[in-house]
Amino acid sequence: MYDKKVIRRRRAVLAVLVLLSVILLTAYFGEPGGGVLHGIQRGAQQVLSPIEKGASTAAKPFRDLFNFIADPFDAKGENKKLKKQLARARTELAAEQTAIRENEQLRAMVGLSRRPGFPQGTNPVAARVIARSPTDWYSTVQVDKGKGDGIRKDQPVITGDGLVGKVTSVTSGTATVTLITDGSSSVSAQVMPVGADGILRPAVGDPNDLQLDFLRKGRLIRKGQVVVTSGFSSGQLTSLYPRGIPIGTVKSVNPNEIETYQRVHVQPFADFHRLDYVQVLTARPAGTQQASLVPGG
Repeated sequence: MYDKKVIRRRRAVLAVLVLLSVILLTAYFGEPGGGVLHGIQRGAQQVLSPIEKGASTAAKPFRDLFNFIADPFDAKGENKKLKKQLARARTELAAEQTAIRENEQLRAMVGLSRRPGFPQGTNPVAARVIARSPTDWYSTVQVDKGKGDGIRKDQPVITGDGLVGKVTSVTSGTATVTLITDGSSSVSAQVMPVGADGILRPAVGDPNDLQLDFLRKGRLIRKGQVVVTSGFSSGQLTSLYPRGIPIGTVKSVNPNEIETYQRVHVQPFADFHRLDYVQVLTARPAGTQQASLVPGG
């Protein structure tokens, strides 16, 4: 058990110390700056200041050593944090840019089908490109729509810029599109507004160069004129591509390459490097027969 007398003595001493502290504080703040208490304070500071400075100087190597050891760990942790933030920012930026690009392509496809002259009686089905040919020749792409979505072989495929190809094989849930840059492709096309008809094919060995051949001489064809699908029809025969789908513009004319015909080089509207979404024109005009005057045309 605690001794009550000891406890009382301790309390009395504490009370006396508190009282003395109050008295000293009152006297200190009440006396002028040159008073006794202020003098004692200055004297104590003068006595203790060298000790404090010496202790600080003696401890400085230890503080520096601690900071030398701790700083790399802090910097490493901060660097790791910044790398995570940068990776997250890059991912968010890539996702945002992809969404913007895809949105632009989808909006362009809607706008293309509303342009004057675009073939009517079609039912465009939007599809995402899920695979590409493993070469730089831009031969084929695979899309995520198939027979269950009304996709059939030989249906035209477009982007918001214009024609890109046709469906060449279909499964229940996917379809393969052969692009107009493929060596086997050919399209019945027409230069507007002069109405000169020809067959569009990629140049041999250069899929980036589309050539419109078999154009009869005498038509005044100029650089910049628009090339569209001709939609050729003769009796029961009709082109696979309906009339009026934009293909590209004339970039050069070579009237002397062939004696009877002239050749036109075409710059396609579609960017075959950036095919994220396409549209398949699933419906054809009533009463037409799926036949072609030329392979693929």
